[in-house]
Amino acid sequence: MGISEGATGQAKRLADAVDLRDFLDTAGTLTLADRRTLVEQALVLIEQNYAHLPLKIAMYAVNPVQRLRLLALRLSRQTAATADPEPRFHAELSEIFHSVRDLHTNYLLPQPYASKVAYLPFLVEECHEDSRPRYLVTRLVEGFSAPGLEPGAEVTHWNGTPIGAAVDANAARYAGGNPAARHSRGLQSLTIRPLVIHLPPDESWVTLGYLGRDGIAHELREPWRVTDNPPPFVDAGALTEAAVSQGLDLGTDAISRALRMLYVPRTLTAEIVDAAGTDAPGADLPTSMPAFFKARAVETPSGTFGHIRVFTFNTNDPGAFVGEFVRLAGLLPRDGLVVDVRGNGGGHIHAAEFLLQTLTPHRITPEPTQFVTTPLNVRICAQHEENPTGQIDLGPWCPSMNQALEIGAVHSAGFAITPEAGANAIGQCYHGPVVLITDARCYSATDIFAAGFQDHGIGPVLGVDDNTGAGGANVWTHELLKLLLELPSPAPGSPYRPLPGGAGMRVSVRRTLRVHELAGTPVEDLGVRPGHRHRLTRRDILAGNQDLLDRAGELLAALPARRLDVRVAGAADELTLRTGLLDRADVYLDGRPRLTVDLTQETVTVTVPGLAAAQVVRVEGFQSGRLVAARTLKP
Repeated sequence: MGISEGATGQAKRLADAVDLRDFLDTAGTLTLADRRTLVEQALVLIEQNYAHLPLKIAMYAVNPVQRLRLLALRLSRQTAATADPEPRFHAELSEIFHSVRDLHTNYLLPQPYASKVAYLPFLVEECHEDSRPRYLVTRLVEGFSAPGLEPGAEVTHWNGTPIGAAVDANAARYAGGNPAARHSRGLQSLTIRPLVIHLPPDESWVTLGYLGRDGIAHELREPWRVTDNPPPFVDAGALTEAAVSQGLDLGTDAISRALRMLYVPRTLTAEIVDAAGTDAPGADLPTSMPAFFKARAVETPSGTFGHIRVFTFNTNDPGAFVGEFVRLAGLLPRDGLVVDVRGNGGGHIHAAEFLLQTLTPHRITPEPTQFVTTPLNVRICAQHEENPTGQIDLGPWCPSMNQALEIGAVHSAGFAITPEAGANAIGQCYHGPVVLITDARCYSATDIFAAGFQDHGIGPVLGVDDNTGAGGANVWTHELLKLLLELPSPAPGSPYRPLPGGAGMRVSVRRTLRVHELAGTPVEDLGVRPGHRHRLTRRDILAGNQDLLDRAGELLAALPARRLDVRVAGAADELTLRTGLLDRADVYLDGRPRLTVDLTQETVTVTVPGLAAAQVVRVEGFQSGRLVAARTLKP
């Protein structure tokens, strides 16, 4: 889809949007038997596949299994004439899933909800001013206008309720592993709700009280609208590497796609963004992946640094994803890089953990993962112990799964989903200091990325919230679980049944654990706490995050900006090193040490016997005996 087609698609979706009341008149086709099937299948997932069930029962004093059993009992006593209205059924089943506060474990509503998004034609974001939160309108859908409603207008009331109280009330309805995550999602869902995972709004319209840019208090009554949401990048129900390695907050991903459709439709294309004007200060670099990255140089009082916004890890091709990141980083200033993952709901776990190596000289240890030890999970692992499909190898987990059933262990042993060789195949590519910016909407693979960034000591973590979203798991869909017991040939007595009406379910199937100093600590519910905190300001949300980037610049300026450039010289066995803030370099050929050189000048050319025949050349740079930079070449 080209750029013009992206804009055309947006125009069509907006033109086809209908009022919420009209949409709901067309919804509701599940039979009583369909509802019973959905509850039975939910019981299978929660009771036999859900990796976090023991943790959730302990932390939140919930019992989703018993609630599902009670719902199944009530449905067994109902007839078609006495059945509850369908919206009430959806609400109850959704609330049971929400009760575990896990954005990986979801009931996905059937058609016509599944492909739709409900929205209001403006976006509200939070900043802090005069030591209190304020809620400002930051974007308007093209073609929409109202008196005084422009970016910067301050929302004061929502359906007659003071806006702060309305956000808190909305936050209580949505899953989130910590208060920061619930608050963030409560605010976001005020104006946009993908109906695959969010129930339709209770109200047909919203009454908005706001102080306009004209200084006048206004009140607006605006109906909810419903339209098609752009499709996801990855088919999570297929037996592919991307599906079995997925760590994704589906709600955040769906909202991200809807926001691009409503406000920046050109990023829906996979083509290169127009490079015109990129010589201007702060201009975006052209990229082949505008839905994934936004890169530019930013000027701060502390210096000029690179800034890469990573919108999602939800890719089918981790290699291409990392390659584009490396290319963009190589075009940015060397004195420091801001990696900004705010609002990133995750995606391909390989993509997240492969990216870490490009920012550090140290070897990356991917996070280990564990199954909960149930007979059904043992069956699934046994069926794919020898990777018969070529798509998923569950062999490493099998011995501990079998043993766990004998000794009563709750979880299997931990093994990484991400191959360690792939997590270290490229090596460090950016040698300046790096700061990571997070928020409470970072989830799943992004939590894993942030945890790896912190665990490997890559650089400071600067948070605009007190925590990340705290989603620590690999998530599989009901469709994928069903498929795993059908391939390479159907297993007898599978408990999985097709879900009716286009409904879906997802479950945290393997929980993730941190490494190094926090080894064994679960990511779920605990998340990643930043070492530095910044509350977003009015300038941040209205003027390109200026204060936030200034704060990141202060952190970068306090860190050393090293350099290690390596190239094969003209002679067959000669290597030229150009360095900064390094005093020693060690050269390895195909993993074996070949040369150590003291660095007394910026550029040095050395002879390395056997260099011409080497497949992999690695140069490690040291400062005062400490490894601080590395470069890997594959001549």
